[in-house]
Amino acid sequence: MKYMVIEHFRDRDPLPVYRRFRDRGRMAPEGVQYLSSWVDDKFERCFQLMETDDRALLDQWSANWKDIVEFEIVPVVTSTEAAQIISPRL
Repeated sequence: MKYMVIEHFRDRDPLPVYRRFRDRGRMAPEGVQYLSSWVDDKFERCFQLMETDDRALLDQWSANWKDIVEFEIVPVVTSTEAAQIISPRL
């Protein structure tokens, strides 16, 4: 399953996040795959697309960052997948 992970940088400060990433990497457990990410132009939030078959692994990963990031984790499907799911109801 794919998840959109919205990271809200604590105190809107990206520096602690970028420092930790530089020093330790993503720190995701095996079974969590990073797909892509975007950062808003104010450097307050990061939007990461992650994939895993075990949602609990995302909690394990986010625990490594919870002191400097607040997380919102949303299960997502692609637009194509959504259209296929919805089309029988149209």
